[in-house]
Amino acid sequence: MRFRTAFVLYFLILILGSLPHAREEIGTFASGPVLHSIAYAIITFLLATGADRRPLAQSMQAFLIVVVMGALDECVQSFFPYRTAAVSDWLVDCSASLIMASILLPPHMKLARG
Repeated sequence: MRFRTAFVLYFLILILGSLPHAREEIGTFASGPVLHSIAYAIITFLLATGADRRPLAQSMQAFLIVVVMGALDECVQSFFPYRTAAVSDWLVDCSASLIMASILLPPHMKLARG
């Protein structure tokens, strides 16, 4: 169910983000990087917790899917004259996903400090 929810959320992002002036309206609530971070962190969480695999495989799979999703999102934006595709937005998507995927790893799988 979570896996499906992640894809529904992603398609809503694509559809709503493609509507004229929708980005400006939602921009009154939060900046682009904040919106990208929250959206793709949530998608990563849903993908990672919706898979039935080992924790490292779940996190890696979720991260890689979000890397592709973010790239596709930016590609879609490039087709609309009122939207702008930006590598920086994609990097924010990837960073948010990587952070969430890392948080979801069990403590014994995280890098030791010091």
